[in-house]
Amino acid sequence: MAIDLNTLSARELDSLINQAKKRKTTLKKRKSAAVVRRKIEALARTEGYTVAELFGSAGTGRVRKAAAPAKTARKLGKVPPKYRNPANKAETWTGRGKHPRWLAAELAKGKKIEDFLIKA
Repeated sequence: MAIDLNTLSARELDSLINQAKKRKTTLKKRKSAAVVRRKIEALARTEGYTVAELFGSAGTGRVRKAAAPAKTARKLGKVPPKYRNPANKAETWTGRGKHPRWLAAELAKGKKIEDFLIKA
């Protein structure tokens, strides 16, 4: 965060100085991270835990997020085709999902989907 001091008024500079002094006082009152880490490790040991068990790391100060559960697609059974391309008998469609290109092109020409039904 860069602050351009040349653009601040005297009142804004005084306010910034006061905020900086308050922050400095707060930081001076805090114990160092190493001291706090040792206390946490000691407390965890007395309770029978390790820091890694409690926080998911070896006390590096970083907590690892749990892995998100894998999204699994709903498995649907195999379905016989319902529609066939009359120009190419090998091209079929089950009626699930997006229209295949050949069918979309024919529908765009004004044909009806019923024209492509496979008669049982």
